[in-house]
Amino acid sequence: MTYSLTIDGKAVETRETFDVVNPATGDVLAACPQASVADLDRAVAAARRAFPGWAAKPDADRQDALGKIADLIEAHQDELAALITAEQGKPQAGPGAPFEVGGCVAWTRVTQGLSTGSEVLIDNDEERVELIREPVGVVASITPWNWPLMIAVWHVMPALRAGCTVVMKPSPHTPLSTLKLVQLIDEAGILPAGVLNVVTGDAEVGDRISSHPDIDKIAFTGSIATGRRIMERAGSTLKRLTLELGGNDAGIVLPGTDMSKRMEDLFWGSFINAGQTCSCLKRLYVHDDDYDAVCEGLAEFVGGIKVGNGAEPDTLIGPLSNKMQFDKIVDLVENVRARGARILTGGEKPNGKGYIYPLTIIADATDDMRVVAEEQFGPVLPVIRYSNLDDAIARANALEVGLGASAWGDDPEEAAKVARKLVAGTRWVNRHGVLNPTVPMGGVKQSGIGVEFGEEGLREYTTVQILSVAK
Repeated sequence: MTYSLTIDGKAVETRETFDVVNPATGDVLAACPQASVADLDRAVAAARRAFPGWAAKPDADRQDALGKIADLIEAHQDELAALITAEQGKPQAGPGAPFEVGGCVAWTRVTQGLSTGSEVLIDNDEERVELIREPVGVVASITPWNWPLMIAVWHVMPALRAGCTVVMKPSPHTPLSTLKLVQLIDEAGILPAGVLNVVTGDAEVGDRISSHPDIDKIAFTGSIATGRRIMERAGSTLKRLTLELGGNDAGIVLPGTDMSKRMEDLFWGSFINAGQTCSCLKRLYVHDDDYDAVCEGLAEFVGGIKVGNGAEPDTLIGPLSNKMQFDKIVDLVENVRARGARILTGGEKPNGKGYIYPLTIIADATDDMRVVAEEQFGPVLPVIRYSNLDDAIARANALEVGLGASAWGDDPEEAAKVARKLVAGTRWVNRHGVLNPTVPMGGVKQSGIGVEFGEEGLREYTTVQILSVAK
């Protein structure tokens, strides 16, 4: 299979390519076109030309386009899911690649039905004043490698729905499913030429996006360091930004809680996509009296889960998505082992070329260990002791991040009281990482700026403009 950029409604070949690696095997999966800054400039120019016409489309036309895109994704679900498994590692079973593609359909359909509308602020004998939300303009979407197609949909569909045009840049680790989706949309003729463009690229292309004078907004999901770099470079043009950045989500188990019946929820909240999810639970605080029971229960539950090649039908957890992340996880576990923590299960680097790493539960971890203080982004969960609930809340809130957090307890109301004290964009009770296309999601502190999903997320792709009429 060959891949190409899509610029102004046309497939574009490039002189240079780069290898995309299957993370389960370490083998080269495909040669992907490598875009240049000149390619990016052409894509932005196409989006700029297409913007007035797309913004002027009747609202119903843009809704209809999103409905057709949702139908298209659904029709090609198997093909897109196979690509995600091959390039990212997510399995075909459980909440894996088909789950991701299904999420793309659901988010597109929900976004199709959203509307920002106008609002009459004043209407009397002297004047009528309306608040009108207009599309912000040309939007750049920069997506990560962990949920490559889902996050692309999170960025692109509200932009299109609001009347913006888009230039996408997927992660170089996982560009294929995004390139394929845009190719399918283009071949189906759903959107006018230039409304949706996709380029690949390295840091040079990314930096050009950040400072490009003809890009009005950037939607970025990724690391805090990259988010800061984008924000610094975007300052010269005062771009609008939606930044969903890193997290290090804490969970607190209230004293005396029976976690035996909640192990599956705790497992998926921590290990979905091999822990490579921004809103995964990454630090679990457990009271001294319950500590051993929770650790043993987790280790036993995790031990029965198959980790391996996502293409195998009984695999529930796939590999780490790239060598960089694999090496980081190996280093974090070796560091914590050297510092005296107990590895209850997993923790051994396997042989082979791929990036498969076992599910790992770490006991006797402390807040100053790197595996706790840093976002692991992998199949590793440190369990940390506490003796005082207020102290556990303070420790959970001590880091500079605040994406998600959770409280677990037999009494949901008591757990909710604890959850409200956690400083995070989303606080869950007796679950973690559960998202819904109608519920806004965003981070506080260093975990981001702005929100996604629902009408609040749609508004991020608009500007407020006032129409004031003297009667």
